[in-house]
Amino acid sequence: MAERPPTTPRPDSGPYSETIAAIATASGRAGIGVIRLSGYGLLGFARALSGKEPLARQATLSNFHAADGCLIDSGLLLYFPAPHSFTGEDVLELQGHGGAVVLQMLLARCLDLGARLAEPGEFTHRAYLNGKLDLAQAEAVVDLIDAATTTAARSAIRSLQGEFSNAVNVLLEQLIELRALVEATLDFPEEEVDFLEAADAFGRLERLQQSLAKVFDRAQQGRLLQGGLHVVLVGQPNVGKSSLLNRLAGDELAIVTAIAGTTRDVVRSTLQIEGIPLHVIDTAGLHASEDEIEKIGMERTWREVERADVVVLMADARGGVGEAEQAILAQIPAHLKRITVFNKIDLAGQSAGFQEESDGPVLSLSAKSGEGVELLRQQLLRIAGWHPAEDVFIARERHLRALADARDHVSAALAHLPRLELFAEELRLAQTALASITGKFGADDLLGEIFGRFCIGK
Repeated sequence: MAERPPTTPRPDSGPYSETIAAIATASGRAGIGVIRLSGYGLLGFARALSGKEPLARQATLSNFHAADGCLIDSGLLLYFPAPHSFTGEDVLELQGHGGAVVLQMLLARCLDLGARLAEPGEFTHRAYLNGKLDLAQAEAVVDLIDAATTTAARSAIRSLQGEFSNAVNVLLEQLIELRALVEATLDFPEEEVDFLEAADAFGRLERLQQSLAKVFDRAQQGRLLQGGLHVVLVGQPNVGKSSLLNRLAGDELAIVTAIAGTTRDVVRSTLQIEGIPLHVIDTAGLHASEDEIEKIGMERTWREVERADVVVLMADARGGVGEAEQAILAQIPAHLKRITVFNKIDLAGQSAGFQEESDGPVLSLSAKSGEGVELLRQQLLRIAGWHPAEDVFIARERHLRALADARDHVSAALAHLPRLELFAEELRLAQTALASITGKFGADDLLGEIFGRFCIGK
């Protein structure tokens, strides 16, 4: 016999005593649209909307009515009683037709019944606060939605399923165990030497360092999948920047002519190399000019360079790196990774090639024929630090910073042995850094920043 949904008590007060509602599907014309509600005591909403009391976790065919009894739509009614739902609260979903007007009518009816419009990310925020997800898993929800490649999507689902959190929790358990031993020993200073030997403190920390390095590497790969690599093509006019963009993209995105200065604005394209999103930006040629439009284009070029991960300086293979190219190199920030590309080897009678020099890789290729372009793709991956792996999980910049902080504190702890007070403090700081990843310790402003980037309805 089907389960009869229980009546879930509503909290007495606070923001999470309110029922929230939102359109959970993307805007626009579609076959199906979903209204999602979360709160407590949602059976009353179900009865008011459909005249029915749905069974738990079963689709119920229903008509949805306005306050005056007029039919708004017909579709499916689904009810997930707390705590067995995405948010940990009662969740009600109305699955109807995907027209924008009918969805707004249904949403307005829910609001009239006492729900309020959900804030961006509030459903996932409630899932986090109710212990259904930790913070890293909650962030993986939006990463899965935003995934630009199949590799990124697979990594995001691994993080959503808890692989990243489990790896962090293993590190935390090792830290906590060691901290407990240290704190206990601090009460008996005469036994410090015995503790260091018996507890194998040095060996434990070395193993922890190795584990941290492995997790950091996996997270670093995931950060590439999540954000991709921003590559800016720079050089004088007519060296083939637009041709190279078109060759990499496999499409005629930028206008290519024999006339110098054809590109006067920024042209962008996102493509994939082995699952890594590559954001390639073609820019206006850099040269002395009194033309107002060209000056604006060159200003935009330098703004893109400031935001780049990698700068590709292009030069004509027939002329090499001259004074103009040297002047461009002098203005590129020293910390930026760079690749020098000699284009038009087909006109220079040269072959594709690669060599590593002190200031970065140097490649020879033909954007027109495609010869040597694969060398550039592989060098971009190498510079990014990518190496294919099946166990990568999506990570963000804040995760990398937290892991790096924990790594630094563990290294400092090793340096402080056998001074146990300083040793213990560094372990505490390492634990705090790691715990911020999953949200065991986290500031309210951090939570607001994270969930504020979600879409409404999620």
